[in-house]
Amino acid sequence: MNKPLLIGSFLIFIALGFVDPPNGMVALILLAVLAPLIFLIFRSQTDDKEFVANIFFAALAARILFGLLLHQFDLREFFGGDANTYDRLGTLIREYWSGKLAATDPQVLAATSTARPGWGMNYLVAILYSIFGRNILAAQTFCGIVGAATAPMIYFLAQTIFGNKRVARVSALSIALFPSFIIWSGQLLKDGLIVFLLVLTITMVLKAQEKFSYAAVFAIIFSLFGIISLRFYIFYMVAAAVAGSFIVGAGRTSISIVRRATALALIGIALSYIGVSRNAEKGIEVFGDLRKVQISRLDQAQSATSGFNEDADVSTTSGALSAVPLGLAYLMLAPFPWQMTNFRQLITLPEVLLWWAMMPLMVYGIWYTLKNRLRPALPILLFSGMLTLAYSIFQGNVGTAYRQRTQIQVFLFIFIAVGWTLWKERREDRELIRRSRLRAMNEQMRAGGHIEV
Repeated sequence: MNKPLLIGSFLIFIALGFVDPPNGMVALILLAVLAPLIFLIFRSQTDDKEFVANIFFAALAARILFGLLLHQFDLREFFGGDANTYDRLGTLIREYWSGKLAATDPQVLAATSTARPGWGMNYLVAILYSIFGRNILAAQTFCGIVGAATAPMIYFLAQTIFGNKRVARVSALSIALFPSFIIWSGQLLKDGLIVFLLVLTITMVLKAQEKFSYAAVFAIIFSLFGIISLRFYIFYMVAAAVAGSFIVGAGRTSISIVRRATALALIGIALSYIGVSRNAEKGIEVFGDLRKVQISRLDQAQSATSGFNEDADVSTTSGALSAVPLGLAYLMLAPFPWQMTNFRQLITLPEVLLWWAMMPLMVYGIWYTLKNRLRPALPILLFSGMLTLAYSIFQGNVGTAYRQRTQIQVFLFIFIAVGWTLWKERREDRELIRRSRLRAMNEQMRAGGHIEV
């Protein structure tokens, strides 16, 4: 492992223990237990051990450092006020479990309801608080660890699809250090957890297609359940991508078909058994009703100065489709530099400009993938396409679009890595040809011969 990185990471982790004692020390203990365990799991699954180790600890150090600054300077409301909401609701559930609050308490009923979107985050915080006490720093550290684990996971996913180490490395490096991924996974928010579960799901789907594994099937079930508990409408898209991938996945032999059918059946049965189908039906009543989507979208557009396209009416199919072009532009490109009116938006400018500069590489990578690696890349193409279309329709706020774009970017960075690798390899090939020609010319000159043009 890189020594400067190791020393820098160690100092950041030690600093965690001295912030807000004793909460910081508890968070450090959690980090000391989980991080090495995850590191060893990743290390055992790759022959590129040093890079995977470096990328995991670089990602982890970046997220812990951001979390420390957030906690020390009380910036949670500035970067993500939902963290305080999860802290409050998780505390209510913990106090209900310990008998301090009655089940009939209106606040308890609201906190424990599984009919409310994102209920899984409330229970996760409650579980962490039951173990460590009310400690938002520890809960935040847990999210940072999971967020950091996304970088090596995307390495494995890119390596599985393209079989190219450079593509895998560039993809992982992007997820580890791109600012928005650090921001949204370095604090007590569900965004980083969702992104990790998405990558885990798709990676395990591809692994299960290669070779049937109960561990892979269990990981898929766990991930899908986690996704529906954190952001229910994403579940439908990733479930469709999973099903589509198993149906048209790699392999045409009878054994491969039986393997995919068995995995798909086990996933369906397990999800039905744990009640996912009931929650999905409730979600469809909301997500499938364009009139309710319109109400939600209008509320986003009017609730802040960063709202956009307030006049759009997505309550009908034609209205929803007409909102796609502008919605897509805001989803993929916002916040626009000329619309930045406050400091919070202004600090995103360097990242936005960098993201825009990567667009040609992304298009290049997608084009190559469609032509050459369509079948293995089908899950991420299906999911990314469906979620992009959905967000283009019902997003009406620049801040929300910027935040939730990471759920799509995590896969788009793989295509950017493909585009970068293709450009880099062709440049290297041209350089080799140039050097070969120059060497031939020098040899002719030394031999006293004529140079042929």
